[in-house]
Amino acid sequence: MHIRLTGIYVAAAGLLLAGCATGSPSIPSTSSSTGSSVGSSAVDRPTCTADDITVQGAFGAKPTVAIPDTCAPPAKLVTKDLSTGTGAVVQEGNTVQTDYLLVTWSDKKVLDTSFGRGPFPVQDVGHAQVIDGWNQGLIGMKQGGRRLLIVPPDLGYGQGGNGIQPNETLVFVIDAVTVTS
Repeated sequence: MHIRLTGIYVAAAGLLLAGCATGSPSIPSTSSSTGSSVGSSAVDRPTCTADDITVQGAFGAKPTVAIPDTCAPPAKLVTKDLSTGTGAVVQEGNTVQTDYLLVTWSDKKVLDTSFGRGPFPVQDVGHAQVIDGWNQGLIGMKQGGRRLLIVPPDLGYGQGGNGIQPNETLVFVIDAVTVTS
């Protein structure tokens, strides 16, 4: 199944549906990799940080992601640069060619990836036809960099759809292949 999005076809996960999250995005500062353990789940687990997620693989290669069962998903967007990159910095309004991998938190399965399919363009970052977690989480990346995003349901696909369960936390590994004004 493919979804038409501003003239581009995106694979099954519907990764970048317009208007899935409510509210206009605000640009947060990048969360530190230590995060906080605010809140708890029904089984009173601490909140995961970016450092709790294991990502293997170098920029340009399809990564592997391991999400632990020992901590609960964070309630706020968490970002961590896995490799910084040396090129242009993503700013609001830029276009970024990205490669990405999406893993769903609840079942820890890869739901979608562009690796092997070709980069996915995100036009007008900050206002792009993508989930709010991407509009916020791509800001500040550098071309050639790899970033981990942990996207809470309110910045992703809160109501679910296209293989994503309602209230699902999403884990993305994103490579900024090129950044242009």
